[in-house]
Amino acid sequence: MKTNKEIATYALDALKKSGAEHAQCLVSSGKVDEFNVDSGEFSLMRTLFNSSITMKALLNGKKGVITVNKLDKESIDNAVCDCISAADSSVVDEAEAIAPKEENEDFISGVITPDKNKLFDRIQEFMDDVKNEYPKIVLEQSVSKYSNTESVFMNTNGVNYNYTRGHYDISSTFLARDGEKSSSFNGYGVLLDSLDRKIIDVGMLRTLLEESQNQIDTVPYAGKFVGKVIITPACLMDIVLTALGLFTSDSTIIDGTSPWKSMLGKQVASDKLSISKKPLDPQIVCGERFTGEGFKSANMDIIKDGILENFTLSNYASRKTGFPRALNSSYNLFVKPGEISLNELTKSCDRGILLNRFSGGQPSTNGDFSGVAKNSFLIENGKITNALSETMISGNLIDLLNSIIGVSSDTICDGYSVLPYILFDGVTVSGK
Repeated sequence: MKTNKEIATYALDALKKSGAEHAQCLVSSGKVDEFNVDSGEFSLMRTLFNSSITMKALLNGKKGVITVNKLDKESIDNAVCDCISAADSSVVDEAEAIAPKEENEDFISGVITPDKNKLFDRIQEFMDDVKNEYPKIVLEQSVSKYSNTESVFMNTNGVNYNYTRGHYDISSTFLARDGEKSSSFNGYGVLLDSLDRKIIDVGMLRTLLEESQNQIDTVPYAGKFVGKVIITPACLMDIVLTALGLFTSDSTIIDGTSPWKSMLGKQVASDKLSISKKPLDPQIVCGERFTGEGFKSANMDIIKDGILENFTLSNYASRKTGFPRALNSSYNLFVKPGEISLNELTKSCDRGILLNRFSGGQPSTNGDFSGVAKNSFLIENGKITNALSETMISGNLIDLLNSIIGVSSDTICDGYSVLPYILFDGVTVSGK
């Protein structure tokens, strides 16, 4: 067995011979070229190879799933035995199934042949740009990778997808320092399918570096108020994904704990809010082409003008609940921009904070949250003022989504998502 397709074919045949009535197999292999920078100096250059196979077998209405990271015949044979054993010992679940056959397809995305010399030059340029333009910034670590992966999905219904993709992945952790004083840590990552632009110009990197220099001197907020918060694209993705996980995902829809379980087609948020998942958008680097269950991916709206259009359910959860299956399982979020600039949005905020990072526990099932505002600033009378330290924020995610005052026309694309700045109301801000 030399190719991923040959490996998948062998595994499916072995599963069927072992008694599986239906089976599916995902085989992935690839390599990663990595350059590491620690404390402003090149510290590591290496190449990593990775491979895995995930099998699913259905036997008498029972499911077995196994994943191993070796692709030799002995490992696959052992995995087949373990997969069948897992199915034998599980319980019957009529919602379990495999994907029906659609039109099979081979996909290619991103940069397949890397320019390692140019990547190295761009990393050096990035380090020089940070040193020259933001002299108080300390690059604690910067990890730059080129990843190339081939994934093959096949099942016993005849589904056969092949996806070859390659991209650059740049992530940095940094802080600002002036003598004995320093800011808190911050980090940021981007995906690239081209090295035509300076790394420092991608996404929010410049903004976050500049703001870190302004966070060396911070003040704790004294007192407490209920006011507004501008959530930046650096933080918005986490907020949105948390909300979708609580209100639209498999677990909360199946067990009935989601407050939105009966809200399809109804208003769940401000009419200023539209959220989509778009792995096929050209702004997304190497987005999903098929799901882990073997369905071809498509873009989809989740919330449109405040109306809940879709849950984010797997095929299993769809069969379990009767609600439609999500058209993709990606994290490639798009939030529709508004019509006013970030500057105008800020001017409209009489009292609140600019939130770049939130540190807190998982919100409760009803959406209540509480945590610390990190890398954030106080807004007073429409102006960004003091950098904040040890400042708590709390509220409710459902209330938050329904209290949108404005959405910026400015958007940030980092290769993962395309997001604006959003001004929310009704958040409690207090000194820790």
